[in-house]
Amino acid sequence: MSETAEVAELYAAIEESARLLEVPCARDTVLPVLTAYGDALAHDATVVAFRVATAVRHVGELDCRFTTYPKDQDPYAVALSNGLTATTEHPVGAVLSDVQGRCPVDSYGIDFGVVGGFKKVYAFFTPDDLQELSKIADLPSMPPGLAANADFFSRHGLDDRVGVIGVDYPHRTVNIYFNDVPTACFEPKTIASMLADLGMPDPSEQLLGLGREAFGLYVTLNWESSAIERICFAVTTTDLATLPVRIEPEIEQFVRSVPYGGADRKFVYGVASSPEGEYFKIESHYKWQPGAMDFI
Repeated sequence: MSETAEVAELYAAIEESARLLEVPCARDTVLPVLTAYGDALAHDATVVAFRVATAVRHVGELDCRFTTYPKDQDPYAVALSNGLTATTEHPVGAVLSDVQGRCPVDSYGIDFGVVGGFKKVYAFFTPDDLQELSKIADLPSMPPGLAANADFFSRHGLDDRVGVIGVDYPHRTVNIYFNDVPTACFEPKTIASMLADLGMPDPSEQLLGLGREAFGLYVTLNWESSAIERICFAVTTTDLATLPVRIEPEIEQFVRSVPYGGADRKFVYGVASSPEGEYFKIESHYKWQPGAMDFI
């Protein structure tokens, strides 16, 4: 697909943001992703966001994510056919097709890094048709840790609240996002109990502070262990100053550097806990649509 005006506009925004964040931006890495999904970028309803994270593996990277169109087009197939990712015999390569075969996917999105290139595909379910965890856990390609932790999810009222599935191809992980999460999950005592059950460190005051304002959470699993790799709590806001936590310098620099459209700016701010400790991530929307699902 040739470079369109929409592709050129987004590339220019990515290039300038990367420069201000001192992240190397290679045209040969970014443009093939944008042109492969050019139909999505030309669509009025497409949501586009930029994201950074403070974890060591995320340092020096700027991520961009957007919804894809047509809504029923398989974004992983597009990535394969355009050479954005390699075919694999690993189960990660079958997750999306297994989900499509068992669940009513409403729409999709993709995520790529300015440095690392194509990374993830997201499958979204409609808010009024959240999926049962048992159905997801039963998929042949799903990491066994999802079924192994079924009691944990059921205990916290999450076993029928799956709203999004994210597949990370280079890292070979799967994210399970929960929507309409019971408010009890965000109480400090519950957060501390959840982290203890998962073998995570005790929560910091920052994590507990954000947890009180959270709208959703997600977990990350892999095929190497039955343990949950990490859990993340997410908050939405139009003003970071209203959050009850200190904002990290890397986050402040990101906010100053990335562009946005519309009168109001929207952020999704998350804190993730893993056995190695906590880290933060923030997503700033370049294009947003009312009713679009929040996640990070």
